[in-house]
Amino acid sequence: MPAADVVVVGAGLAGLTLAYHLCAPGASVPLSVVLVDAPPGPLRPPPRTWCFWEPPGGPYDTALAASWPRLRVRGADGTATVVRPAPHRYKMLRSDAFEELVERRLARAPALRRVRATVTAVRDAPDGGGEVLALDERGEPLVLRGRRVFDSRPPRRLPPARTTLLQHFMGWFVRTGRPVFDPATADLMDFRTPQPERGLSFGYVLPLSPYTALVEYTEFSRAALDTDGYLRALGHYTHDVLRLGEFRVTARERGVIPMTDGRFPRREGHSVFRIGTAGGATRPSTGYTFTAVQRQSRTVAARLRAGRDLRMPPPYGARPRAMDAVLLRALDSGRVDGAEFFARLFREVPGERLLRFLDGSTRLPEDLLIGLRTPVAPMLRTVAELPFRARRAPDPHEADPHRVDPPPPPTPPTGHEESTA
Repeated sequence: MPAADVVVVGAGLAGLTLAYHLCAPGASVPLSVVLVDAPPGPLRPPPRTWCFWEPPGGPYDTALAASWPRLRVRGADGTATVVRPAPHRYKMLRSDAFEELVERRLARAPALRRVRATVTAVRDAPDGGGEVLALDERGEPLVLRGRRVFDSRPPRRLPPARTTLLQHFMGWFVRTGRPVFDPATADLMDFRTPQPERGLSFGYVLPLSPYTALVEYTEFSRAALDTDGYLRALGHYTHDVLRLGEFRVTARERGVIPMTDGRFPRREGHSVFRIGTAGGATRPSTGYTFTAVQRQSRTVAARLRAGRDLRMPPPYGARPRAMDAVLLRALDSGRVDGAEFFARLFREVPGERLLRFLDGSTRLPEDLLIGLRTPVAPMLRTVAELPFRARRAPDPHEADPHRVDPPPPPTPPTGHEESTA
C-alpha cells in the first residue's frame, strides 16, 4: 500500500479537527489522508461536551447546542459577578453534533480514506516517513504509512512535573418542573460548594432553556472522586444550592482532565507528531482544550496544504505556560484561596480581556495589569520557589487521568428520562 501524505491516528476532537482542515475544499492538489478510528469499544471516547469562546460566525456555529452572551461567577458568599464578554460568546458544542458536521466534509473529500483499527504503535519508518502498526477488525496485523503521522491518542502517563492536578467532574443534563434557568447567562464558576483543603471546587451551569441545563460539579485537586463522591456533591449543589426542586436527569457526563506544568512533547520522531491533549493542547490552569486544538490544526493544515515545511506550533506561548505553572503551584500549596482568586479576577478584570488572558492571547502589559489583581505576595513567593522544585513523575494513585474507580453510572439513551432524588 503506497504511503499517504498524512496519517491521522484517532477520531476524537484533535484527530477529526485536523482531518477537517486538511480536507477543506479549494486545494489544487488534495492531500491524501488516512484517518484511523478505533473500533467500537473502550477505546472510543464517550459522548462529551466542549465549551469555548469566540465571536459569532465561527465554523461550528450551525452545530452548537447553545451559546451565551453573559457569564456569571458566584463567590463563596453567593455574590454574583456578571460579565458581557462581547464580541465573544461562550459556546457549547456536543461531540455528536461536531462529528456529524465534520463527517459531511470528510464524505466529500476524494483523497480521504477511513480505516477502523486498533493502533498498537506509531513510529518513524526505516525508509523515511512514519508508520502505524495496528490490528484490523478481524485481529489481522495492519501497517499504514504516511509522509507524516499525527497521533492524537491520550498519553499513557503524564510527564514529570513540578505540579500535577486533575480537573475532574460529573455533570447532569437536567429537566426541571418549573422555569429556573436564564438561557442568556451561563454560570461559569459557582463557588458555593464545599472547598477542598487544596485546589478548588465549583458548580457549572449551562442553561439550554428555562427548564433544561447541564449542571456539573467540578474540582481541581490531586485525585478524582469515586462515583458516590460526585453524586453527593451534585445532590448538594442541585438541591441545597440551586434549589431546583423536582427534576429529571436526561443524560450524564463525567471526565478527568490533566492540569500539569509537565512538558508534553509535540514530536515523537522525524515524521511523527503528537496533537491534542497528548501534544500539550490542554491549558494547564483551566483545562480548556478546544480552542488550542483548532488553532494548532489550522496552522498545521495550512502549512501542509501549501507544501511548506512543518513546524509544530506550541499550543501556548512561554509566558502563559510560566503563569500557569505559578498558579498550579499556588493552588496545590494552599497559598491562595482558589475560589477567591477566580472570583476576584472576574470582579476586577473586563470580561473580554479576561477571556483572552485565559486563552493565552493577551500582551505583556495586559498580563501585568491582571497580575496586580491576584494575591501578589503568595504569587511572588511561588515564582521564587518554582526554579528549585524538581520535576517528578506524578503519583499514579493520584494524578491518573484514565483511572475512574468505580465505573461511572451509565448514560441513558437520548430521549429517555430518569428520575433523581
